[in-house]
Amino acid sequence: MPSAGRPFTAAMVAELVSRGVQFAPLTLHTGVASAEAHEPPYPERFEVPASTARLVNAARAAGGRVVAVGTTAVRALESAAGPDGVVREAAGRTALVVTPECGVRVVDGLLTGLHEPQASHVLMLEAIAGRAALDRGYAEALRHLYLWHEFGDVHLVLPKESPHAGHRKSNYW
Repeated sequence: MPSAGRPFTAAMVAELVSRGVQFAPLTLHTGVASAEAHEPPYPERFEVPASTARLVNAARAAGGRVVAVGTTAVRALESAAGPDGVVREAAGRTALVVTPECGVRVVDGLLTGLHEPQASHVLMLEAIAGRAALDRGYAEALRHLYLWHEFGDVHLVLPKESPHAGHRKSNYW
């Protein structure tokens, strides 16, 4: 199981659904996040089914927020999106490395573990939230002795404003 999804118990999912959060499943075959400092993540297999593509596109069209659970989910959704940001059914291997320079077209937020400062996934977090917010969040994590990555604490990374729409009406995970 991807480590970012570990906190999602059946009871938590039921509570979130009762509050209007929708879940859109996809298949991930996760690997090692980043073997060495500044090394890109390895290619990972994924599948974004047509039903998930429809849910994500509908959420964005309605002004909803798309929050990925885990960096592999970000890579899968962004790999399944066309240049127009529309998510399509897709399957394969993604070697996508999300950086502030390339940005994100689909994902508005991310639940993920705390990645080591030299890990390539930190660039993904920076692409979503910006460097200043990321630095503040990591400083707080250090101050409160949060646990790092794979089996540590999970944090929510959000931008100040969504790049996809104005007012957000609902959340989709």
